[in-house]
Amino acid sequence: MNYPFEVRSLPYTYNALEPYLDEEILHFHHDKHYANYVVKLNEILKNYPNLQNMTLDELLIQTDELPSEAKTSIRNNAGGVYNHELYFACMNSADCELPTDKLALAINASFGSLEHFRSEFAAAAINQFGSGYAWLILSNKKLEIIATPNQDTPLSLTVKPLLCIDVWEHAYYLQYQNRRADYVENWFNLINWDFVGARYMSLMKKNLTVEIPQ
Repeated sequence: MNYPFEVRSLPYTYNALEPYLDEEILHFHHDKHYANYVVKLNEILKNYPNLQNMTLDELLIQTDELPSEAKTSIRNNAGGVYNHELYFACMNSADCELPTDKLALAINASFGSLEHFRSEFAAAAINQFGSGYAWLILSNKKLEIIATPNQDTPLSLTVKPLLCIDVWEHAYYLQYQNRRADYVENWFNLINWDFVGARYMSLMKKNLTVEIPQ
């Protein structure tokens, strides 16, 4: 997908993530924040026809091709689009099944157990200073956890994101106020492990960046 980018619908209803994320937050987060990044990215690219055939991934990876006067704004808004689309895709209705098969084995190999992964991932999310994301990434075919500020993406580090949690305040403040730790704890009930597992297997087989499916 390339310019003009479109706002992708949620892969579930707005109340599907309750009680962990309520309908009001999903409307606010998806319809306002995420959609605004799409609008702004299209407004910027309208002035650069030479960039309009680039995919979202290419805009975030091939930054040397971006004009210096627009590089920061393109990176911020393209990152906002990419990060939100992966965040929404990584969730599903409450009480999803736990990971199985090769992804479960990879998590155990990298972190010792699913419980240790959860503890390390939660720490990365909770301790991210200010706005940003915590990520499960694939780097040299090994799983790692990192955090990034603002709308930075791991794509710029040439690693492959599998899963992310948004810890900008707009992702949780209407429901959790300043209790980021409670939001992170409850978010684990929403992980769509089937999506993450399929993404992991595809990346391991192709060793390529996989775009977020429609």
